[in-house]
Amino acid sequence: MKQTMDKPKRYFRRHLTPIRRHLTPIRRHLSPIRSGDRIDYKNMSLISRFISEQGKILSGRVNRLTSKQQRLITKAIKRARIPSLLPFLYNEN
Repeated sequence: MKQTMDKPKRYFRRHLTPIRRHLTPIRRHLSPIRSGDRIDYKNMSLISRFISEQGKILSGRVNRLTSKQQRLITKAIKRARIPSLLPFLYNEN
């Protein structure tokens, strides 16, 4: 009995040629903080962009920040709340 194979043997070369499954272009998101901006509790124009309407600190994923930038923004917001530069909560009465 002679063995016949319908399909030829294929060698898998996954490590040699990477396959992009979805051929959508890779989008690079620009950071909302420029290199010249100082993350400081007195810089209200910068800090107010990272707070929701309710007064909550937005997540780094929403803000498109790195983890280090998110930590510095969070500390600056908390420091600005102590001398009442920022309210802890916004009242919507």
